[in-house]
Amino acid sequence: MIYIRSLLTNICFFTVMIIGCTATLFVGPISRKGTIYLWDRMVMPTIFFFVKHIAGLKVEYRGLENVSKEPALYACKHESALETYAFTQPVRTCTYVLKKELVYMPFFGWTQYFYGMVPVDRKGGAKAMKNMLKGVSKIVNEGRPVVVFPEGTRCKPGTTKGYKSGFLFLAENLKLKVVPVAVNTGLFWTKASFLRYPGTAVIEFLPAMEVHAHEDKKEFMERLEKTIEEKCEELNKEAVEKYPWVKKNLGA
Repeated sequence: MIYIRSLLTNICFFTVMIIGCTATLFVGPISRKGTIYLWDRMVMPTIFFFVKHIAGLKVEYRGLENVSKEPALYACKHESALETYAFTQPVRTCTYVLKKELVYMPFFGWTQYFYGMVPVDRKGGAKAMKNMLKGVSKIVNEGRPVVVFPEGTRCKPGTTKGYKSGFLFLAENLKLKVVPVAVNTGLFWTKASFLRYPGTAVIEFLPAMEVHAHEDKKEFMERLEKTIEEKCEELNKEAVEKYPWVKKNLGA
C-alpha cells in the first residue's frame, strides 16, 4: 500500500510543481511579490494537502513562538526536500542560500531565481562570500527571512556531516540573530527514494542565538550543532516510538 500511496503522492506533487513553475514563467518577470504569493499561498498548500491526504504524512510545527517577527537567519538541519517546502508556511516569504548550480536548472531553477533565492559559489572563496552578502543584504532589506543549511547538504537522520561556519559572516555583517531549527523529516521523506512514509514529521524552531563579535566562531558553531543535534535526536526517538516503520531510515 505504501508504494501505491507514494506513487500517487509523487504524481500529484510533481504535477502541482510543474503547474507552479509554468505559472512562474509568466508571473516572475512581472512581480516577485506575485511569485512569492503564488508559491507560499497556493502551490505549497496544495502540495501539502496531497501529502497529508494521500501519503498520510502530516507536518507539525513546534516552537512557533521562536519564529522571529523581524528578518533572521534560520539555521536548519537538512534531511530532505520536505523541510525546504514546509518552511514557507510558518515563515512566510523566506528564501534560501543555495548552491548556484540549482538556479541554473531549466524550468525549476528559473523559478528559484524569480522567487529570490540567493545562489552561492561554494568554491568561489572571498569573492563568493561578498556576492552572497550582497544578495542576502538585499533580501533582508525587503524584510524577508533567510534559511541556511549549516551542513551544506542533506544528511540521513541521526547523522551529521559537520556544521560549517560560513553563514556567520552574514549574521555578523547584517546583525541578524540565528534561529536553530531541528527536524525529523528525513525519517518520512527519505533522500534518493520515492517512498513517502505516513506519520507526523516535525519541524521545531528553537530559541534564537545571538552572534557576538567577541565570541569565538568555533565555540558558537559547537553550541549551535549541539543544540540542533540533541533536539533532532529527541524528535527521531519520538517518531520511532510512534511510527516504528521509519526506524530503518535512521542513519548508522
